Amino acid sequence: MSEPTDLRPPPPAGLGPVAATLPRVLVLGGAGFIGRHVVQALRALGTRVIVGSRHPERVPGRLPADVRDCPARRVRFETLLEPAAWTPALVDADVVVNCVGILRPRGRETYERVHHAAPAALAAACRLRGIRLIHVSALGLDDACRSGFLRSKRRGEAALKASGVSGWIVRPSLLDAPSGGYGALWIRRAARWPLLPLPADASGRIAALDVRDLGEALATLAGATPAEGLQELEFGGLDPEPLRDYLARLRRGFGLPPAVVLPLPGWLARTGAHVCDLLHVTPYSFGHWELLRRDNCPAVNHLPALLGRPPRRPGDALPAPPLATPRPVADIA
Repeated sequence: MSEPTDLRPPPPAGLGPVAATLPRVLVLGGAGFIGRHVVQALRALGTRVIVGSRHPERVPGRLPADVRDCPARRVRFETLLEPAAWTPALVDADVVVNCVGILRPRGRETYERVHHAAPAALAAACRLRGIRLIHVSALGLDDACRSGFLRSKRRGEAALKASGVSGWIVRPSLLDAPSGGYGALWIRRAARWPLLPLPADASGRIAALDVRDLGEALATLAGATPAEGLQELEFGGLDPEPLRDYLARLRRGFGLPPAVVLPLPGWLARTGAHVCDLLHVTPYSFGHWELLRRDNCPAVNHLPALLGRPPRRPGDALPAPPLATPRPVADIA
C-alpha cells in the first residue's frame, strides 16, 4: 500500500468568503446516491434545500426521515437541452449542485444529453441569472479515454468552462458508503467473495472516499462564494491503492481472511466490460476497465481542508471520526 496522502494539502484556489446569509440550494439528483448525502449535509447546516428529481413524487421515500420535508421539483435532463428550459427549475435558487449522472444510457437519457447538453444549458441559464453552480464530475477524463461515459463527461466539463458560469467543478475518486449506491454495494459485495476475478492490468491506484464526506464538502462549497469564474477541485481518500489492495482492506474491515485473486487477461477483462455494458448487468463497464488501468487519484486532494479533519477511511473497523465544524472557507482560500 502506498503512503497516505498529505493531510495538509495546499489550499484550494478560488474560494471566497462564506455567504452572509444561507443560500437556497437546488440539489439536482437530490434523491440519488450522492445527492441525498448533500441534502442531509446542507440541512444540518440550516440551509434551505430544494430537491430536483426525475420523479419528485418518490423523493420523500428515498430521503432520510429528517429531511423528507424538502420541496421537490421535476427535473428530467434529457428534456432540458436549452437554457430557457431550465427557468422553472431554477426559481428561487441561489446555488445549484448537480449530482446527476448515468452509468449507462436508457432510452432518451443518453450520455450526450445527460452529461453534456443538459449541463451546458444549465450552466448558461445559471450564468444569466447569477446562480452559482457546483458540478460533480469525475477523475480520469483525459484525452486518452475512449468510453462514451468518460468522453461525455469531458465534453460536459468543457462546456461548463466555456459558459462563463461561476462555481466549481468537483472531481471525486471512487465513492464508498456503508449502505446504498449501486457501485458501492457491488464493490462491498465482491469484497466478500472468497475468489476475486480481477483484471490483471488493473494496476492504477484509486483514492476511495466516503460519500458522506463528499456530501459535507459540497455543502461547504454551497455556502461559499467563488472568487472568480469556474474553479476545479479534486477529492479523494487517504490511501491511494490499486483495486486489489482496496478490496483486501474492505475484507479486513469485514473480519474476513484474504481472498484468492484470479487475474483475468486484459482482453478477457475488456470483453467482460463490453458484455456488462450490453446486458446492463453489474456496474462494471468499459469506462471502469479504462480507469482501473491508470491512476484515479487527485493531483491535489482538497477534501481534508474543506472538511477540517481527515476523511473517513472506507473499510476501517474503527468508528468513523466525529463530525467537526469545517474550517471557514475564507480560511481555506
